[in-house]
Amino acid sequence: MTPYYEADGIAIYHGDNREVLGQWEGLRTQSFDLLLTDPPYGIGQGRTRCGHGAKVRKSGFDSGRTLASVTNYGPDEGWDDKPAHESVARSRAICRHSIIFGGNYYDLGPARCWLVWDKQNDGTDFADCELAWTNLDRAVRRLCYRWNGMLQQPGRAKEPRIHPAQKPEAVIVWALGLAPQSVKTVFDPFMGIGTSLVAAKRLGKHAVGIEQSERWCEVAATRLQQGALMLEVC
Repeated sequence: MTPYYEADGIAIYHGDNREVLGQWEGLRTQSFDLLLTDPPYGIGQGRTRCGHGAKVRKSGFDSGRTLASVTNYGPDEGWDDKPAHESVARSRAICRHSIIFGGNYYDLGPARCWLVWDKQNDGTDFADCELAWTNLDRAVRRLCYRWNGMLQQPGRAKEPRIHPAQKPEAVIVWALGLAPQSVKTVFDPFMGIGTSLVAAKRLGKHAVGIEQSERWCEVAATRLQQGALMLEVC
């Protein structure tokens, strides 16, 4: 299977992760040190519309791709209608370690180390924290990092929010940094706009991501090519 993007030890596959995983299982060729992913929670987030669109800047991107505007998520993208139990289980089977955001929506068994991301929401209707299930042999860890609409962590560069399940890059870098030092390869079967792959690249690791939406593959490829989330709010 030919990657959609591949450079510097990072690869993106465009397609349904169940189909890609099926091909890998048939060939028995893929295994990874760490599953780092943010799968669907089953709360209907994919049907939420965003008030602002965003577009990718073409400056500095020399891959030859023509990038279309990235606009509202769309009301009929039902990717978050139910948890992806099958894909999560199959992905865990080819990874030694796991960090799974939203793991509290899955039956993954007991965990010694939960990762707690405190969003500093100050009593809004949104969840105060997000949890990541892990099989890491260490104590529970917490990160306070504000991420509530236009209110983002003070003193940090603001990240345009263009994907309904987007996580701040700093949160994913933090999570990956808690993995054992032996981790060299990272896998994300629900890649989105590629934040886990960007984090892996920043920390000098190899990574593979799968994403079924071509527009998100395009954004991820652009981020990896440019080394940053080069987006501007429309």
